[in-house]
Amino acid sequence: MKIRLLLAMAVMAVLFHSLPAAAETLKVEMRNRGEKGSMVFEPDFLAIKPGDSIKFIATHKSHNAASIDGMVPEGYAGFKGKINEEIEVTFDQPGFYGIKCSPHFGMGMVMLVKVGEAELTDAIRTVEVPARARPRFDDLFARVDAGEGK
Repeated sequence: MKIRLLLAMAVMAVLFHSLPAAAETLKVEMRNRGEKGSMVFEPDFLAIKPGDSIKFIATHKSHNAASIDGMVPEGYAGFKGKINEEIEVTFDQPGFYGIKCSPHFGMGMVMLVKVGEAELTDAIRTVEVPARARPRFDDLFARVDAGEGK
C-alpha cells in the first residue's frame, strides 16, 4: 500500500512540474501624474512571460493604451483601447512592445513591455516617436541594456 501511495505521489510530482506555469495578469495604471512626472504608465517597463496579460487601468478620464506601429514583433496585429477603458491584453508572442496613450503620446506617455526571451533591435530603437516620448524611450532602452528584466 505504501509503495502505491509513493508511486502515485511521484507521478503527480512529475506531472505537476511538467505543466506550464500559470499565466499572470499584471496591472498597469495610466496616470496624469506619477513618480516620473506627468502623463505616465506605472510601471513603465514590464518583463513578462508569453501568455501573460496586462490590465491597463485608466486612473483618470482621457487615457487609453495602444501598441505603437513598428514597435511590436513582426506580424503582430496590434491593439488599441478606447478612451477611459480598462483593457486587458494577452501577450503570446515573444518580443518587445512599445505602448502609448494615444491622446498623450505627444506628451511622452509611453511604456515598454518585454515578452519572453527577446533582443531589443535597432528597428524598435529607431522608430520615429514624438519629441517628448524619445527621452522616455531612451531611458527605457538604457534600462534594458543594463539588464533590467532579465
